Amino acid sequence: MDKKIFLYKLVNVHKQGWLVLIMVLSSISSMQAQTWTLQQCIDTALVYNKNLQISSNNYQISEEKAKEVKAHLIPKLDVNGEYKYYAELPYQIMPLSAFGGPEGQFQRIQFGVPHNISANVQLSMPIYNGELLGNMATTKIATEMSNLKHKKTEEQVFFDVSNLYYNAQILQNQISFIDSNINNSTVLLHNMKLLQSQLMAKGTDVSKIDLQLQQLQTQRELIQSKMEQVVNSLKIVMGLPLESVIEVEKQIVFETKPAYDNSNSIDVQLAETQSHLLQSQLTAIKRSRLPSIALVGMYGATGFGYTESPNQFLDFYPIAFGGIRLQYPLFNGMATQRKISQKQFELNNSKLQESLIKDQTALQTENAKTQKAIMQQTVQNTQQQVHLAEEIYNQTILQNKQGTANLTEVLMADNALRELQQQYLSMVVEYLKADL
Repeated sequence: MDKKIFLYKLVNVHKQGWLVLIMVLSSISSMQAQTWTLQQCIDTALVYNKNLQISSNNYQISEEKAKEVKAHLIPKLDVNGEYKYYAELPYQIMPLSAFGGPEGQFQRIQFGVPHNISANVQLSMPIYNGELLGNMATTKIATEMSNLKHKKTEEQVFFDVSNLYYNAQILQNQISFIDSNINNSTVLLHNMKLLQSQLMAKGTDVSKIDLQLQQLQTQRELIQSKMEQVVNSLKIVMGLPLESVIEVEKQIVFETKPAYDNSNSIDVQLAETQSHLLQSQLTAIKRSRLPSIALVGMYGATGFGYTESPNQFLDFYPIAFGGIRLQYPLFNGMATQRKISQKQFELNNSKLQESLIKDQTALQTENAKTQKAIMQQTVQNTQQQVHLAEEIYNQTILQNKQGTANLTEVLMADNALRELQQQYLSMVVEYLKADL
């Protein structure tokens, strides 16, 4: 009986052990880094990037401001109420001649009652207001500018994500190349030690390879640290927390990109829209000197009350009117003219800035096209050189084993191969950046 209980407990312990092992393995697999494509990183950044969210909110604010200006065209209704108690009634001077008295003599008289109540509803609606119409046009252009700024932020996020992604790819490939070189150097060091034990190689030869191996390991640590920094920067741009684990695709896809049609960049469109905005503001200021016409109306009641005996009363009397109000700014001390002069100078500067940005954009575009064409040819040439360097390195290793090549030639072939590998990666990334 005791033996059966022992076996039963032993089986339970093994079951629990397997469950724990399965849980550990599942947690390890969930912690493994996910490989992200460039498009996935861009799509994630377009949703979670904080600068892009701020830009989107600014665009929404500009739309709300445009709606606010349009709301001034809607009729306005105001409800007003007022109660006044006069501890001392106001005085009026009445001429005695109005009551048959002598000319030039007056009598002080208090008019009214202590209690005064008024309540009314007032209606106002603009019929024509040049400044308001100008402000509506201005806010419309301002909304277009906010939209362009949002697109500009999207472009910047696209560029930042792509740039960081390419940098992470080149660093990851550099690490792979270094790992391959470390393996080659490790094998070479092992072979050289065997030759030294057989008195067929010098101790300095072993030391040279050992030194190169240590340098490669140090270089790998530095590049690994730099890659972690680049990946962390990529997470921030994407809007992901730093504790998230991601990996970029190792393979750098090099393909010839088509030529792009010339079109106005966002910077040029922003400069043009800024000029339109200033022109609209200038028009609105000029329109402020025009008369404005509004429809007005009011309906209400006025109450008068007296609380002293024997004539206590509280009476209400209706009041209503409707009409048109005309307002014309005749003179405001030349303030409007000063505003017009300031805005004209701003508009001139904006036109100059627009022309400057167009010139700079044209220059940058031509430089990018030239850089792209040069990098495309350089990548193809470097790729051929890498293949040739690999053949030379493999032949030198074989010759070294046969005793026809010395260690210096092996190290030189190895260094030449590494430099060309790094150069190839750099040229590919430079091509992709020029295409951006």
